[in-house]
Amino acid sequence: MYKNNSVVVVIPAYNEEKLIGKVMQSIPDYVDQIIIIDDKSTDRTIDIVEASTNDKIILLKHRKNQGCGGALATGYKWARDNEFDLAVRMDGDGQMDVDDLIALLDPVAEGRADYSKGNRLFTGKAFKKIPKLRYLGNGFLSFLTKIASGYWHIADSQSGYTVINKKALQTIDWDNMYKRYGQPNDILVRLNVENFRVSDVPVKPIYNIGEKSGIKIKKVIFTISWLLVRMFLWRMKEKYIIRDFHPLVFFYFLGLLFGIITSCLFVRIFALWYLTGHIPPINALAAMFSFMSASQFALFAMWFDMETNKNLKA
Repeated sequence: MYKNNSVVVVIPAYNEEKLIGKVMQSIPDYVDQIIIIDDKSTDRTIDIVEASTNDKIILLKHRKNQGCGGALATGYKWARDNEFDLAVRMDGDGQMDVDDLIALLDPVAEGRADYSKGNRLFTGKAFKKIPKLRYLGNGFLSFLTKIASGYWHIADSQSGYTVINKKALQTIDWDNMYKRYGQPNDILVRLNVENFRVSDVPVKPIYNIGEKSGIKIKKVIFTISWLLVRMFLWRMKEKYIIRDFHPLVFFYFLGLLFGIITSCLFVRIFALWYLTGHIPPINALAAMFSFMSASQFALFAMWFDMETNKNLKA
C-alpha cells in the first residue's frame, strides 16, 4: 500500500533475460503486486521470472508476440479486473530508476492527477545521456504529440514510466489501444478525450546498462507520426464534434485548406519562374496571403485547444 492506495507494478517483458532479475529485485516493498507479462520471449526471461521466490510476482504469458502495447494492455486489464487503485508501468530493461517512483506516485495517489508520466528530457543532462538520434527523434515526436493529444504541457512523449489510477483503468478501452511502440502516444490522446488530468514528472534517464532496444528510429518516426495524425483526427471528432462542439475544428480545417492552397500556389510560382524567368506580382501576393491565412487559422486553433485543456494539467 502507498498512501492508502493498493499498488501494482506492470512489467511488459520481451527477451529481457539480462536485466529482468535486477528489475524484480528493485521493486519497493510498498508495492502490493508485480505483474510480468512475457510477450512470447525466445530467451530465458520466463525461466528467470519463474525462479523468483518473491510471492508478489505473477507471470502472465502471451501465446504470440503482441508488442509492448499489447503486453501492457494485458497487464492493465489484470489490474483493472483486480481493482487496484494505482498501476505503475515499468519496463524489464532496467531503464527506469525506482528512486523516481514516489515522485510519479504522489500526484496520482494524492488525487491531483489521474495519470503521471516520466519526463527524461527535463534534466539538463538528458542530451548527454540519451543517444543523440533518439533524443532528437523523441523531441520531434513530443512536439507532434502535444498537438495530437491536447496535453500541451507534456514532453518526452515516448516515456513508458507511468502511473495510472483506477478510474482511468476502468475507462480506457485497452483492446483498442495501439499495440506497438506508439502506445505512449496513443494513450495520451485517449486520456485527453476522457478529460483525465496528466502530470509530467522529471525522472532520471538511464542508458548503456546492458539494455537492448528493438526500436528502429528511422522507421518508428514515420510510423508514430502517421499514428499521431490519425489519433489527432479521431480526437477532433470525438471531443469537439460528437461529445461537445467547439469552433476550433473549423479553424483547423481552414488552416489545412489554406495550407493546401498555399502549397499549390508556391508550386505554380516556382513553375512560372522556371518557365518565364519572372514571378507575376499578383501570384506572389496570393501565395503570401494564403500562407498567412493558413498560419493564423492553425495558431488560433492551437490556442483554443490549449485554453480548453489547461485544466487537465496536474
